[in-house]
Amino acid sequence: MYTITPHTFRQAKKMNLKVMPSRLKNKKIDVFTNSGEYITSVGMKGYGDYGTFFLKYGKQYADERRKLYKMRHRTDRLKRGTPGYYADKLLW
Repeated sequence: MYTITPHTFRQAKKMNLKVMPSRLKNKKIDVFTNSGEYITSVGMKGYGDYGTFFLKYGKQYADERRKLYKMRHRTDRLKRGTPGYYADKLLW
């Protein structure tokens, strides 16, 4: 089971969003507006994210993984409102 990291909670607060463990078995988190309206589910279980890498391996390793993620997902992470956008902003 995926545990939402402090990094993700901080990012959600900055964006005025709420996050909860996903109700979908293969996703990490569900994203909601502050009023409780569902937006999307993001993050594939089984894959790392900045918060988990930071906690397990430290800042330097997490920063390197973040850089590689952003390079790999440069086409889908920039379109506002998409699952890729929220994954980038909340998990990375």
